[in-house]
Amino acid sequence: MQPIIRYKIDAIVAADKDLAARAEILTSIPGIAKVTACAILTEMPELGHLSGKKAAALAGLAPISRQSGKWQGKERIQGGRASVRRAVYLPAVVATRFNPDMKAKYEHLISTGKCKKLVITAVMRKLIVTANALLRDQRKWGEYPA
Repeated sequence: MQPIIRYKIDAIVAADKDLAARAEILTSIPGIAKVTACAILTEMPELGHLSGKKAAALAGLAPISRQSGKWQGKERIQGGRASVRRAVYLPAVVATRFNPDMKAKYEHLISTGKCKKLVITAVMRKLIVTANALLRDQRKWGEYPA
């Protein structure tokens, strides 16, 4: 992204209190930075007002099963907003290293024998669902022991 455009985006976010608060909540999640937060907020303005399943489906990260009668194919992700998927891919890779929740999810799925692309997609879905829940509750990300 060009520096001039980044400054303009930062100025727009800073001028709107609600947008700045939502961006601050998103950037509190380890793995999501300003650029990703702005991309998520512009491409999915309804985030925070949906259920987790609907947010994942809107981002195109919900598994859709293909079956007909007795025939059953593999589940795949499809539809939704491709721009959100592109914006969340690299933050998901970063989150598998630095976000304890996402790292645990990643390691668990890898240990069960899932392929790495599928696991990254699951982490992307978890990031969107987590962002949706945090925006809904108007709170920042934190480590909350179970």
